[in-house]
Amino acid sequence: MLAAMSGGVDSAVAAARAAEAGHDVTGVHLALSENPKSFRTGARGCCTVEDSHDARRAADVIGIPFYVWDLAERFREDVVEDFVAEYEAGRTPNPCLRCNEKIKFAALLDKALALGFDAVCTGHYATVTELPDGTRELHRASDAAKDQSYVLGVLDDCQLAHAMFPLGDTLTTKGEIRAEAERRGLAVAEKPDSHDICFIADGDTRGFLERRLGRTEGAILDESGERLGTHEGAYGFTVGQRKGLRLGHPAPDGKPRYVLDISPVENTVTVGPAEALDVTALRAIRPRWCGAPPTAPGTYTAQLRAHGGETQVRAEVAEGELRIEFAEPVRGVAPGQAVVLYDGTRVVGSATIAATDRSTAAAG
Repeated sequence: MLAAMSGGVDSAVAAARAAEAGHDVTGVHLALSENPKSFRTGARGCCTVEDSHDARRAADVIGIPFYVWDLAERFREDVVEDFVAEYEAGRTPNPCLRCNEKIKFAALLDKALALGFDAVCTGHYATVTELPDGTRELHRASDAAKDQSYVLGVLDDCQLAHAMFPLGDTLTTKGEIRAEAERRGLAVAEKPDSHDICFIADGDTRGFLERRLGRTEGAILDESGERLGTHEGAYGFTVGQRKGLRLGHPAPDGKPRYVLDISPVENTVTVGPAEALDVTALRAIRPRWCGAPPTAPGTYTAQLRAHGGETQVRAEVAEGELRIEFAEPVRGVAPGQAVVLYDGTRVVGSATIAATDRSTAAAG
């Protein structure tokens, strides 16, 4: 078994548990940074030279072989460039899902299988259940507070057959995971968690995009098309955003304004009241199913962001797309985001939001 070791506490404990369970484990750290000699800024990164050293020390303590695999070019093409292109097109991507889909359970898994490994183990909080017929299902972690099944919703049944998540079926707090790491002698026991986007070490997404896409002044409009202000790049906004609009005067009713729509062609950002964000339905493309796709319309729950809650929906697959109607209107839904469908704790699959229907005349 190949254990993906980021240099953090979760992946180190997962590798240790896999080895303790009797698996023949080899640790591997993925060198994903375009500048692998860079050092961590605060607690944000997860692919710096420091992280590689931390992963190697953990593997030494566990007593397993360890290697560093350079997937930086693949990561740049499939994750970073995709991230930039999505924002340039006015959409809001989730790079963690793309990394799991394209890197950890595609490039890494393919290489692992080619070398004779039978599975990839990670420190994600989720569970894989094997059914009597040999097929597998992806479920939420036992501890809902740490569940990461949303970012794994891109895995298909073949990938699930070669995935192992040793942390997913235990009701342990992060403090207990750290205590376990300390008992095992792992120096990463007190290492801070990584946050935000790993390839934007300083956390300044707008600055990162500006460096890649440049500044292009455009108009901030209200729902009637009246110009309220200017921006320096529509890519710096996302649907539902409230802060950073820098409008010179308040709305007539004195209420906050939110981003309702982004048009990269016209380079405009449309803002309006919170109620104009209410979404009643959506259409999502490029569905990926964690097993067999739904064959008829049905009632499910959906999750729209990594740390968001569930909402009841009616969903169906039509013309290769996932179409969802919400039982109650929801807000903060942006094209480019992933919607992950659940049946109880089981992950049915995920798709990329292409368009939304709103309860007002605001465009979706």
